[in-house]
Amino acid sequence: MFIHRRDVQIQWGDCDPANIVYYPRYFAMFDDATSVMFEAAGFSKQDIVRRYGLVGIPMVDTRAKFYIPSTYGDWITIESRIESIKRSSFDVTHKVFKGEALALEGFETRVLVGRDPADPDKLKSAPFPEEMRTKFLGD
Repeated sequence: MFIHRRDVQIQWGDCDPANIVYYPRYFAMFDDATSVMFEAAGFSKQDIVRRYGLVGIPMVDTRAKFYIPSTYGDWITIESRIESIKRSSFDVTHKVFKGEALALEGFETRVLVGRDPADPDKLKSAPFPEEMRTKFLGD
């Protein structure tokens, strides 16, 4: 299973007036972490578009569990992995650590999409390429 880790320093603009990370900022971090994970696995946005004819990987569901707050200047580690892959959708889990402690978990369901061959103005789900499945899940 492919796991990507990245360190992020909490910035002033990430925090609310109580100096705690404002929760929507984590969802922006998760979105970025998913893109960086794909790139680290060898599938940049340009590759996805060019090699597989996809338009993107939009999110269709998301949620998080918060355990420990982070504040301005803290360093966190975001650990991201694809937990499961269906025909075109896939589930991503992000675990955020402050040191050794689990600070929060984020969950996303995303879908690979391309242009609908019947109507190029519309999007349509696309099957998850086997090469990508093997890289992320190792099967």
